[in-house]
Amino acid sequence: MGLVYELTVQAPPGDVIGYDMARLADAMDIKDPARLAVETRGSKGLVTIYPEDPLADVMLPDPEYLAMDSTGRIWVGLHHNGRRTKVRLYDPRAGSAQRMLLFGTTGAGKSTGGQIILAGMKRSGVGVFYADLKGGQSAPEARGNCDWCVYTQEGSIAQLRTFWNVMKAREIRYAAAGRSKFLMDRPDPLMYMVVDEANRLLEKGAPYRDEATFYIKDIGRTGRSLGMGIALFAQAGHLEELGGSDTLRSMLKEGEVILLRWTSNLMRQLVSDGLLPAGQKLAQIPKYAGAVELVSQFDDTEADEDRPGTQGSGYHLSGLHPTARMRFFRVGSPIPTEGLDPEILALYGDGPHATLEKESWEPAGEAYVEKLDGMEAYQAACPEKFEESEAGGRGRGGGGMVRSTPVPAIPVSAPGPRTASRLNLGDRVLAVLESTDGEDLDDLEVLAAVNADGGRKVSLGGVRNALTGLRG
Repeated sequence: MGLVYELTVQAPPGDVIGYDMARLADAMDIKDPARLAVETRGSKGLVTIYPEDPLADVMLPDPEYLAMDSTGRIWVGLHHNGRRTKVRLYDPRAGSAQRMLLFGTTGAGKSTGGQIILAGMKRSGVGVFYADLKGGQSAPEARGNCDWCVYTQEGSIAQLRTFWNVMKAREIRYAAAGRSKFLMDRPDPLMYMVVDEANRLLEKGAPYRDEATFYIKDIGRTGRSLGMGIALFAQAGHLEELGGSDTLRSMLKEGEVILLRWTSNLMRQLVSDGLLPAGQKLAQIPKYAGAVELVSQFDDTEADEDRPGTQGSGYHLSGLHPTARMRFFRVGSPIPTEGLDPEILALYGDGPHATLEKESWEPAGEAYVEKLDGMEAYQAACPEKFEESEAGGRGRGGGGMVRSTPVPAIPVSAPGPRTASRLNLGDRVLAVLESTDGEDLDDLEVLAAVNADGGRKVSLGGVRNALTGLRG
């Protein structure tokens, strides 16, 4: 690389520096705006001029660099001036997990950034519940490298509910032990709930929007000191797509926030919501990098239309240098592969991934233990919804949701005789057990007896959850 020039600029005290990157590049006769980097802070600014795009080729030196350092951060990319871009997963001083938001428009490189973060979590011994609402296409290599993967909206709600139940169970255990902070691997692993394509779960009109927003907010508020973090990877043109919740957005902006390429509507909201520090400005990231030449119709030279993309370029808004352009490492094969990408798999490594502590398997329930997905996972994690449906309640979406406590205990007796069609599942299972005169039945035998009592047909997962409640 040739000479690098850095200019310090100063506006009158009290003024805020404003600029247009295209006009600034034109004034300096720089054909490729990617050679310019501008950082502002109120009335002061730095303008750096590079001989070529400093972020054109950001390569990961070694996948082992993705592991968490002593400050609880993982190295995910570089800033324009060579500074490392690090994302914090754990704060050792506060003893807490973090909240994270990675977002940008379609094609901005969110999936690549997400893969790097997921690989860093695995290499750092972090257990991950991963919901990919693109049907598993965002990060197919994550399967087998995370504790539990789901690919449906129902599966994502099951994961959120399960994660929330584990959080409540840890809260009780930690309070009994006198623990107010989380210490890495003492004895439980750091855990993260990651929702990829979160906009599909949280956008207006999504079937489980209110339910998902509740769980995400509550996990974000109380999970940190329990070693349970929340991360959303989202395509967003507007913050209204993230649950329509001011509380959720304000919670996330206090965590780790990385913004990739954006829309003008999104930028206006970033400023008004305080996600971008007051008096600071971000240079727009174009879809393609490189210089654009004017070509006369009388010139035999054709314009070069094969310009490199800017995927993975963005800003670490919660970092020390929020207006310094950064880029995620380039990872994966240079051209699409048939099936799983071997270079992406190498990011995760061959070692085992972290799992939820066995002490929390019971509150996690069957959905986690069996690694269920879809409606089967939803029914296993939220059985009270389906019981309410039997009694005329609302059984899907946000209706009838129990928000204040985990799955309610199933009563061991019912006031007065009722037909099987009016009994809840717990009472039906109890009736079967009481009719056996002490004979031991396995789960399948209980299922067959319940389905023969004249009531609504139920699943094995529902019976197992009822049995767990009765044991409690």
